[in-house]
Amino acid sequence: MPVTNSHRWVRTLAAGALSAALVSAGSAAALAADNAPPAKPSPTHSMMPMTKSITVKANHTSIKAGQSVTFAGHAKDVKTGTKLVLQHLHNGKWTTLHTSTTVKKGGVYSLSHKFSTKGTEHVRVATSDGKTHSPTVSVKVH
Repeated sequence: MPVTNSHRWVRTLAAGALSAALVSAGSAAALAADNAPPAKPSPTHSMMPMTKSITVKANHTSIKAGQSVTFAGHAKDVKTGTKLVLQHLHNGKWTTLHTSTTVKKGGVYSLSHKFSTKGTEHVRVATSDGKTHSPTVSVKVH
């Protein structure tokens, strides 16, 4: 079938319209990408809040009255030099004992306390502001 000028004109017009549509679609996609909400940070991203935690281990869990127990552990994401205190559960409330230390380089700490009252002591290590604390450790004093 011979191609006439009117068929060329229709094909040219169609090709032009298709090109314009493709260019517009590309521009719209680029514009949509610019207006997209920012990507959420990954769990390892530096903008994530720090999760502070304190671990604790006692060198003895059963002692005689008057003996000392050393508590040691690691304070994760707690600044070096932060004061840590020893607390015990007394009448349903955590009470700070007169034993403290500071977090050393690398997040490590160690502190000792002499127990004189017989019974089971439930203790934990906490930051001095009380916002972060270790799990509870039980020490039987007999």
